Amino acid sequence: MNRGRLRALRRKPSGDKRVRARAAPRESEVAPAKSKAGAKPQALPMRLAAELDALKEELAKARSRVAELESRVDEDPLTGLLNRRGFERAFERALAYVQRYGATAALLFLDLDGFKAVNDRYGHAAGDWALGRIARLISGHVRASDVVARIGGDEIVVLLWNLRADQAEAKARGFEDLIADSPFERGGKRFKLGLSAGFTMLAAGDTVEAVLARADAAMYVRKRERRP
Repeated sequence: MNRGRLRALRRKPSGDKRVRARAAPRESEVAPAKSKAGAKPQALPMRLAAELDALKEELAKARSRVAELESRVDEDPLTGLLNRRGFERAFERALAYVQRYGATAALLFLDLDGFKAVNDRYGHAAGDWALGRIARLISGHVRASDVVARIGGDEIVVLLWNLRADQAEAKARGFEDLIADSPFERGGKRFKLGLSAGFTMLAAGDTVEAVLARADAAMYVRKRERRP
């Protein structure tokens, strides 16, 4: 073998080494992959905790919205008083309290006098305004524990706690005087309204239908008495 060929064979291994050196990955290329892989176990709990907090916040908002809607279901939109449904629920709780503790309570049934004439002469907008004003007047003359509700048309009921029959009657007459003495003026037009109030005392075996029927009958007796 001549010397030129021998030198060529000796140079080949060094060329292969250079190829292998270029193919090997560098540390700067490997390091970022290791960093990303190491970050995953820490990022997952943080992301789950953030999602959990967001769900808790949404749940709190949903519960608040449900409570708001439930209260509106029991509310008369015109007067802000309880409606018939809200009154019946409050009455059932009151009756259970009377039966359990022997407490006293009275139901007043209030019906407006002259209300139809207001609607016919001045329009339903004036009638609605008058109902709202009457609701505020009555609500301002009861205790926080008492219940005031509009159960239909111009009919309002008031559930009063811890009083005798003579006190309930005095309260009924007081509401009549309150409305009779209050001016009603809207848009430069002044009109007069009256109120007839009947009442009944709650008994342990009562139902909402029985109590309403007695109070309603007492109101009509009072209305006949007040007619000129």
